[in-house]
Amino acid sequence: MSGERLAADWMRDWCARTDQELAALMTSFEARYGFPPGTHAVVRASDESHRSTDALVELTPVPSDLTTMYWVLAEVSLPDVHTGTFVHPAATVARHFQEYGDIRIEGEEPGLVFASDGGGHLFALAGSGRVWRSAAASWSARFDLAAAGLQEFFEGLTRQIGDQL
Repeated sequence: MSGERLAADWMRDWCARTDQELAALMTSFEARYGFPPGTHAVVRASDESHRSTDALVELTPVPSDLTTMYWVLAEVSLPDVHTGTFVHPAATVARHFQEYGDIRIEGEEPGLVFASDGGGHLFALAGSGRVWRSAAASWSARFDLAAAGLQEFFEGLTRQIGDQL
């Protein structure tokens, strides 16, 4: 996907496919793993989340793919998929930006942290459209390339769900 931008239609399709895969995973989760699943959610954008996205855009330069994503998707919570993945609401991204600033990666445009995993590692989207993952559970850690873009990042989540079915 390198060089391509995230399309809202693709994001909407991802949400629908993920809802179906999560429903299938949840029906067999307890029998397979021996404990009940946490709360899994792919929350669609609402008027309130759109206002939060607008506030984030006013606060700092936001990569266009992040704006597209937040226009479709408010947040994601997948606590039992792989190590867990959480796409933060735009209001949380804004709060984190105010507290910690953007992420600086050598040779890369500044990035905004938009997600984390169950181990506390952070995911940042740079202005280039690439997704970076912190090497440690810290805002000041080194960030390594995780995906060529948001579409690849979300496709990776889809694979992780499928691996557990």
